[in-house]
Amino acid sequence: MLGDVLLIEDKHRKAGEIIVNEIIKNKKTGMTVAISGESGTGKTELAHVIAKGLRAYGIFAKAIHIDNYYRILPLERTEWRQKNGIENVVGYDEYDWQMIYKNISDFKNKAFSTMPCVDLVTEQVDLLTTNFADIDMLIIDGLYAIKTENIDMKIFIDLTYHDTGKAQKLRGKEPQNEYRMKVLLKEHDMVANLKKEANVIISKDYQVNFL
Repeated sequence: MLGDVLLIEDKHRKAGEIIVNEIIKNKKTGMTVAISGESGTGKTELAHVIAKGLRAYGIFAKAIHIDNYYRILPLERTEWRQKNGIENVVGYDEYDWQMIYKNISDFKNKAFSTMPCVDLVTEQVDLLTTNFADIDMLIIDGLYAIKTENIDMKIFIDLTYHDTGKAQKLRGKEPQNEYRMKVLLKEHDMVANLKKEANVIISKDYQVNFL
């Protein structure tokens, strides 16, 4: 996302170093990594640290953020959710999975690819063109990223929205009000169901556990 704020801390760097070492040991052509967790758990920070860490080994990793793939535009999303019922629409189906898989396929095929990118200042969705010819690895981060099929490493950050309240306030992406809290509660239920699909768990104190 354009205008996103990264709050990279030592915990992200330490966890990222451990994960990079594991990736190096198990690296393969066209490798994909996905990172899931609730809002504010450090998914984007971890994706950034991992990608930067891999550069030291001559590996070019591209991060794509699932939040760029909402089907409903940012300026329309709040009204749409409230009109259709937060409990009914918040979840997996809010995302354009067809486009996500198209971009993953383009990565696998070393092709040019056009991807959405949300500008957090204007709340418009821009289109970004990437040449995957020189990209070795794809890192997908987002609430439901590990739901994506055929992912090699699925990382789950095991914190809840209660644990991340400070990070959300500092990040300032969305106002903390009753609507936002209802969304966070529904997302909590959806994300929690994905933990069982992970093969890497990051605990509340950011310890990395390989399953």
